[in-house]
Amino acid sequence: MHMTKHPIATDDNVTTAHLTSYHYGKRGAGKKVYIQASLHADEVPAMLVAHFLRQELERLDAAGRVKGEVILVPVANPLGLSQLVHGTPFGRYDLGTGVNFNRAYHHVTDELKQALAGRLGRDAQANVALIRQHALRSVAEWKVKDATGTLKKILLGMAIDADIMLDLHCDNEAVLHMYAGTPLTGAVQPLAALMGARVVLVATQSGGEPFDEACGRPWWDLAEHFKEAAIPPACVAVTVELRGEMDVRYDYARKDADALLQYLAHAGVLDIPTRALPPALCTPTPLDAVEPLEAPHAGVLVFHKQLGDTVEAGEPVADIVNPVSGQVSTVSATRPGLLFASTAHRHLLRGMHICKVAGTESFRSGNLLSS
Repeated sequence: MHMTKHPIATDDNVTTAHLTSYHYGKRGAGKKVYIQASLHADEVPAMLVAHFLRQELERLDAAGRVKGEVILVPVANPLGLSQLVHGTPFGRYDLGTGVNFNRAYHHVTDELKQALAGRLGRDAQANVALIRQHALRSVAEWKVKDATGTLKKILLGMAIDADIMLDLHCDNEAVLHMYAGTPLTGAVQPLAALMGARVVLVATQSGGEPFDEACGRPWWDLAEHFKEAAIPPACVAVTVELRGEMDVRYDYARKDADALLQYLAHAGVLDIPTRALPPALCTPTPLDAVEPLEAPHAGVLVFHKQLGDTVEAGEPVADIVNPVSGQVSTVSATRPGLLFASTAHRHLLRGMHICKVAGTESFRSGNLLSS
């Protein structure tokens, strides 16, 4: 194991923070795995999971039982951790630019379409190696303007050539759920089963260039462009939402870390005894089948349904109660599904987010992620 500290510097070469990564196993000895925690810096549960991952990975590495390369970034956003608004941590957006820390990552596909023209054939393994080489070069040449850009470039530079990329987040309030690319539907199911995911949401493009798509989407974009070449979806890139922001508990963190280690063992990266995969709690469903519900007016939010409940079309999910006027509005889903995420706030203004219901039939288009 070795630790690397990456300086996060601005254009005028002023270092504002350091990013720390831990490296286990040996590069080129097997699959490469990249795991990062809390890219949205105030989403804390992932940091505790990373703490237990680090303990176990250090033990396994010392025993020579890491059969590939594993990179762990236990705190992926030191910049966001330093941001406060009226004394409250605020790690979802860069306060200087308003840009989400999990958006606007460099998408290498357009550059690779030009650089690899006429160079890819029917040898999938050779294609994967060449694509990764050029993807790393593209990220290295990415011109960034500020400390947040430098942070994003460092993170993507470590992850862009991984076989497995796990981006650990959490929602405001939620059951455990995941996001992945549609071509990865089969590959992500063992992880979903091991972690007990209640919802797995898939899309070929969700909008906004989040981190997982910067790692995973180039593979199916390039496969679509170079139709005669053998290009597999060579990076299993998954965003794992570890329940809600307040679900910071030792029992959850140990359970989640164990599930992640089991997944890596099933993938051949760790030499540890594997358990049989448990029954999956869900099947992947389209991200564009998620229905977000919003407050029709200001008032107190009162839920009729709980997280993890199934919802029928037209069934009441919540009320918005205006304590001044006495107006009570019932909010219902228009489609059946599972209530998997909600706001933690209990007084909302008109148009504010209430919750999300995961259905099975596609009906949305455009940007499919919240801001």
